[in-house]
Amino acid sequence: MYTQFYGLNAKPFRLVPNPAYIYLSSRHQNALTYLEYGLTENVGFIMLTGDIGMGKTTLVRHIINNIESDVEVAVIFNTMIFSNDLLLMILGEFDIKYDPSITKAAALELLYNFLIDCYAKGKKVLIIIDEAQNLTNEVLEEIRMISNLQTDDEMLIQIMIVGQPELKEKLKSSSLHQFAQRIGVSYHLSPMDRDETYKYITHRLKIAGGSEDIFDNSAVNMITEASGGIPRVINLLCDACLVYGFADEVNPISADIVEQVLADKGGIGLYTHYNTNIDDKQLPDAQLLTGESDHSEEENSIINLIPCSINENNYLALCHRVDTLEKSVQILQTEMQSHINELKSRAEFCRDELVKNLQKLLLAEKTQNLKIAFDYVSRMKEKHLHTDTSLSFDLDE
Repeated sequence: MYTQFYGLNAKPFRLVPNPAYIYLSSRHQNALTYLEYGLTENVGFIMLTGDIGMGKTTLVRHIINNIESDVEVAVIFNTMIFSNDLLLMILGEFDIKYDPSITKAAALELLYNFLIDCYAKGKKVLIIIDEAQNLTNEVLEEIRMISNLQTDDEMLIQIMIVGQPELKEKLKSSSLHQFAQRIGVSYHLSPMDRDETYKYITHRLKIAGGSEDIFDNSAVNMITEASGGIPRVINLLCDACLVYGFADEVNPISADIVEQVLADKGGIGLYTHYNTNIDDKQLPDAQLLTGESDHSEEENSIINLIPCSINENNYLALCHRVDTLEKSVQILQTEMQSHINELKSRAEFCRDELVKNLQKLLLAEKTQNLKIAFDYVSRMKEKHLHTDTSLSFDLDE
């Protein structure tokens, strides 16, 4: 829509992670250096963390696109899984054929054989797990156990876990100390400053075929403050500013356009750093009574019940806490289901082992019976031959 007006070949601020648009700020370059060092030195576990929208997934895709041909890579993006699912997902990513009813022991053996085969061919094996903060403790322990698949002097597999800051907090748990101690390289991506934000914006505009001065300095300053230096929020703001600027035929984008976007943020779903740092302003009584706000009808009905001493920002903070609690409950439910599935898996494993042991006992029993029968027949033959010999002597006499 606005691309032709601003002389662009494409939309420069799409939210889809696209390695072609990657801008390596000093922080992202440091992260890339650490990750490449971990992969080159075969350190085993590598961890990358950062806030939502910091470009972790884009960085991972950049690594995958530039990885050497002698590295087998499996990428796990769905992390709302159980420990049994993880092994099967890894087998699937490596195109290892398996029976859907396979046991965990058999799945591990298949993976180990694959790793040995890669090692013999001089290939490295890498597993990348994105959104790792969603993994349950049981799944993380399963990952640690997979990392034990190694030779006497070589790591057969490397594992990179990528997640939000909650991942670091989770690894502080006493039950995950062994996992945390395995991490050889870790890096946390922090937000960009004003200079890096400016370079980020101009970089994406240039890649899209546009001019670097579509946003003036005042606009960049306001975008930096409002976004908190988080790339995804910068993308949201810049894309909205281009839409507003096109509608008003404004070029370059000024601070007035950015301010207008921020004022109308409810309409485009923005929740920026700017929102959480503005001065608390109590809503006028008339607004509380009439519901004249940017909230939905349901939200307004709740706000109307809030005493006037509680302002809108406090209400939004409360809603955010409730949302966090709901997510925590979902995680607990997932962990509980994981425990149940783990118990089922162990029961199935014990059943399989019991069947194997019974089969061994049955085979041993059959072998023993056959031996007894053979010995009995042999003795009967010897006795019969002895009897026939005695009779022949009697007849000769």
